[in-house]
Order: sequence, then structure tokens, then C-alpha cells
Amino acid sequence: MGCLSWLGDSCLSISFGEKIDPLVNAQCVAIATSLEQRGRRGIRDVVATYNAVTVHFDPLQIDREDLSTELAVLAAMDAPGTGADVEPVLIPVEYGGHAGPDLAAVAEFGHCSERDVIHLHSMKVYRVYMLGFLPGFAYMGSVDARIAMPRLDTPRIRVASGSVGIAGAQTGVYPCETPGGWRIIGRTTSQLFDPRRADAFLLKAGDWVKFVAD
Repeated sequence: MGCLSWLGDSCLSISFGEKIDPLVNAQCVAIATSLEQRGRRGIRDVVATYNAVTVHFDPLQIDREDLSTELAVLAAMDAPGTGADVEPVLIPVEYGGHAGPDLAAVAEFGHCSERDVIHLHSMKVYRVYMLGFLPGFAYMGSVDARIAMPRLDTPRIRVASGSVGIAGAQTGVYPCETPGGWRIIGRTTSQLFDPRRADAFLLKAGDWVKFVAD
């Protein structure tokens, strides 16, 4: 059962602990999807995160207690599977060199070779837990503990679009040029966000991704 919290008079959140777990995240994604599909008038936005769902709503159109009850009912339903059996989205990556300036540092952190870092990063299938920070930026996990290097102490002023990074147990792709503090180990030509596409976002919460050494 989730824990309900009011975040002001127009925002309600339900959380399921603090751990990163595919089943917990699958439940959050299912709750968010159900609310969005109902198209309830007055709901402004529904955001699923690693282990919580936050609902932004118009308090003049939605009764707080009704929404609280609805969320509690959804949270009590059986959690769906993680969908790990579906085909992952393949993302080609050029590792190292100019494309991956932090590859050597990650190798040193992991007491292994750069080739080992590439193998450890590309051998896993990662779950997309949530989108945030930038349009299309997918927070994925979990990275092998041997290469789960923390963020830079001081973020870079410029990180190139398509850069593939590691931040602790998380990995992700920068969808556009921006400042950032993740350890950059490669770069992809895949467009994570393109407003010209019918579906602007390449990935969504609940997807699975596999990086392929290019």
C-alpha cells in the first residue's frame, strides 16, 4: 500500500518507499497510465517516478478526498509485471574517444579496462524508470556496480547532444546539448526527443533499452 501525501492544495503524491525496484516502478507507471487514460477533467499532469506518482490537479474541478480515494484504490490493485520480456529499444553507441571523455576515468574507478567498461555497460538491458530533467531524458538502471561511478563534482558547462552517461546506478542519454554532471562514456545518433515526430519521445517509462557498441 502506498503512502499518500498532499503537496499543497493542488498536488497529491503516492509513494511506495525509496528503493529502486522494477516491480515498484511498474506499479507507478500503471497507476499513472490508468489516471491518464480516464481523462478525468481537472487533472493537469500525472508524473510517474522511480517509486511514486504525483498528480497535479485543479482544486476547483476535483474534490481532494475523491482523488485521494481513487489513488488508494489504484494502489491496492495487483501490480503488473515489469514487461522485461518485451523487445528492448536498441541504441547504438560510439564509446570512448571524443565521444566518451570519461571512459578512462570510469575504467579506473572500476579497476578494469575501457573495453571492460564497454562490455559491462552494453551487456545489460536497462529499464526506463522515468523521464525528467530535459524533454526525453530517460533515467535508466541499474548499471553494474563495478562501473557505477558517481557524478562529477563540478558539472560540465556543455554536454553534447546524444551523450551517453553514468551517474551511480543510473545511465541515460542527453537528448540535447546542455550543462550536465554525468560521466560521459559515449555518444549515440539516436534522437531521444524530436518534436517533428508523431511521437516526440523515443522512450517512455516502463520501456527497456539495450545499448549496442557501434
